[in-house]
Amino acid sequence: MSDNIAAIQEGAKKSGILWLTLDRPRLAWHAWHDGAIYLVTGGAEQQLPGLDALDRVHVTLRSKDNGARLVEFEAAVSVVDQAAAADAVAVLAKERLNAPDSEHLTERWSRDSTVLRLTPDR
Repeated sequence: MSDNIAAIQEGAKKSGILWLTLDRPRLAWHAWHDGAIYLVTGGAEQQLPGLDALDRVHVTLRSKDNGARLVEFEAAVSVVDQAAAADAVAVLAKERLNAPDSEHLTERWSRDSTVLRLTPDR
């Protein structure tokens, strides 16, 4: 594993938030699973306008302890088929804090939201 990918993995696992460069810098919560970052947008979830239409996005991971920048990188963006990636969606659902409907969270996501995979450049 390259040093950059190792830093991305470590940073993404240690902190549940990241910054995306969209129309402006946007804070987003996420989960790391199987070599990629997963996040959800739309519906009653975080709003990340235009992310689902991008091929690539700039990502910044910061330290959970002091907010210092750990690593910045480009990532490929892809929409996730939630039924086909049930394991990744389950990991993402575990990271969703304070959901008002945690028992039906993934059903709501499949109906109202988009799950995205951000794959860091290798």
